Amino acid sequence: MKRKFIPVAHPVFAGNEKKYVNECLDDVWISSAGRFIARFEEEFAKFCGVSEALSCNNGTSALHLALQGLGVAPGDEVIVPTLTYIATANAVRYCGATPVFVDSEPRTMNIDPAQIEARITPRTRGIIPVHLYGHPADMRPILDLAMRQGLFVVEDAAESHGALYRGTKTGALGTAATFSFFGNKIITTGEGGMVTTSDCELAGRMRLLRGQGMDPQRRYWFPIVGNNFRMTNIEAALGLGQLEKIDYHLEVRRKIASWYARHLEPLQDSFVLPIEEPWARHSYWIYTILLKNGGQSERDELMRELALAGIETRPVFYPMHVMPPYLEEVRSYPVAESCSRRGINLPTHGLLTEEDIAYISDTLTRLCGRCMKQAVGSR
Repeated sequence: MKRKFIPVAHPVFAGNEKKYVNECLDDVWISSAGRFIARFEEEFAKFCGVSEALSCNNGTSALHLALQGLGVAPGDEVIVPTLTYIATANAVRYCGATPVFVDSEPRTMNIDPAQIEARITPRTRGIIPVHLYGHPADMRPILDLAMRQGLFVVEDAAESHGALYRGTKTGALGTAATFSFFGNKIITTGEGGMVTTSDCELAGRMRLLRGQGMDPQRRYWFPIVGNNFRMTNIEAALGLGQLEKIDYHLEVRRKIASWYARHLEPLQDSFVLPIEEPWARHSYWIYTILLKNGGQSERDELMRELALAGIETRPVFYPMHVMPPYLEEVRSYPVAESCSRRGINLPTHGLLTEEDIAYISDTLTRLCGRCMKQAVGSR
């Protein structure tokens, strides 16, 4: 019998999602007005421990909105990790500014705080640390540096809903933070995003920018050029239903990570498994392993073999500095480059069973054993 397909991600609707969405349909409040938008924003702000949350149509728009609200403009520079999803760099470019890249530290693959200061210039306006794959970046040295240099810090928390840094949730650590609710995230609205902050003045500017720049006191009067970054009421209804069960979603992911850690322990000579620093609580958006031996060709071959076994995977992101829009041919970022070449995202979602994790781990064991035999045979 053919083995079932195991997707790398899958949304889980375990609460009031259908009920709330049907309320929107019954009440015909389906676009960017309706009671679920305010409720979702209020509850998400409480969850993160901030005073303000602004919903958006996607996580990229959330990043763009935060940077616009902070006044990022042509001629400015913003420091970002080179190892991230491209939206982090693109949002800087949307403002006419320049993303300046920093290498990763090897334990969590997050931006290396020790390398940031050397990249600061008189044009630097801020820093965007990314909590990659659900593990928080080391924020204390970043925040200390930003305070000394007069820089903003925008957390790209797209992948870290519910993660903790020294007891504080991501989303409440910097000047502002941004989240994604894409279909593969810990909680989802299909598409969607959120900006969180405790800076009321910044929140006011972002609200104006989010809704085409319309004056809230004078309908259809537009004192500035804004954007249409609004979330729909249906998306917010879906998000509220997801948020009400977020503790469940997070606990399931920690259970999946514990299953992976136990079943993959015999393969620690072949793979680097994700760690959780003592000062962090990982949200395990996606469980990511690195090959200890071999590079991109070996990684890609392993992913092809996993696909033949019915297991979907993803490669770790390409670093920004190798992308055509941001190509840097004279500078090297060795940690990010190495992690990108060797990294595999394994299936991580709430429908997985321990039997699934055992099958994935057994398949990896079998494939690693085959590779070892081939290596011995070629000597």
